[in-house]
Amino acid sequence: MTNERTFPRMPRPREATIPLLLFCLPALVLIFVFNYVPMYGILMAFENFVPSKGIMGSAWVGWRYFERFIHSYQFSALFINTLGLSLYLMLATFPLPIILAITFNRLRNRRVRGFIQTVSFAPHFISVVVVVSMMSIFLSPTSGIVNLLVHAAGGDAVNYMAEPSWFKSLYVLSDIWQHTGWDSLIYFAALSAIDPELYDAASVDGAGAWRQVRHVELPALAPTIVVLLVLRAGSIINVGFEKTYLMQNVLNLSSSEVIATYVYKVGLQSLQYSYSAAIGVFTNVISFGLLAAVNGVAKKFGGASLW
Repeated sequence: MTNERTFPRMPRPREATIPLLLFCLPALVLIFVFNYVPMYGILMAFENFVPSKGIMGSAWVGWRYFERFIHSYQFSALFINTLGLSLYLMLATFPLPIILAITFNRLRNRRVRGFIQTVSFAPHFISVVVVVSMMSIFLSPTSGIVNLLVHAAGGDAVNYMAEPSWFKSLYVLSDIWQHTGWDSLIYFAALSAIDPELYDAASVDGAGAWRQVRHVELPALAPTIVVLLVLRAGSIINVGFEKTYLMQNVLNLSSSEVIATYVYKVGLQSLQYSYSAAIGVFTNVISFGLLAAVNGVAKKFGGASLW
């Protein structure tokens, strides 16, 4: 009598894929229903949309609202404010998470590193409404701690939240405080994946801390940096709406009015649905073009890209 050992049958590649597809099916359905089905609303940008007639019953007007936006007197001011704030935000905030992640990676005391990481991550979970409220309290011209210190030093109180020249700097500084620690997490994860033998080899070759950063850590971070830079370039026109709108007031409007807040005002407050839809389509097309262009440049020169 032969003693034959039996082994379970290995599933075929197609059979192994089916459970994974079924597991992802609910998420795919949600994405399709809430992200792709509503895209037929783009037709509003080419119509004189009337809610009572619906999208399919409204009159077709073609490119009228696109031409109206491009030839409006607010077009140049909106683009200058949007691009200025986006570029300022990118230049100021993009390098800082990389520097912070490298600093975390260099800290050998785990308790100290964990404490600093927790302190830097915590502001990310604060609501934007709370952050802007804190700014209003701290920068108050009468009772704010900043103006109290300025007055104690012999200076005059300044209503920072109402000064157009201060709007972009306050926006960027608050974003640095709130998101730099959290944004460094993905870079720190990439640094954690570096083979320790690379550090040992660099030390044997006489490389100090700076040369290890330059020749070991930065090359390891390069693909992540390129991908995130491409994503940031794609959203350069769509600067954040919430904090911009909350920080906005009549006095700083010349500097704080961006495309996102303008679309909200003409679309929901003035009920110009087709006009606001046309502006949204216009900015999204520009964003996609920038994303494709930067991605092509990154793929050609750096190798890392989104597609």
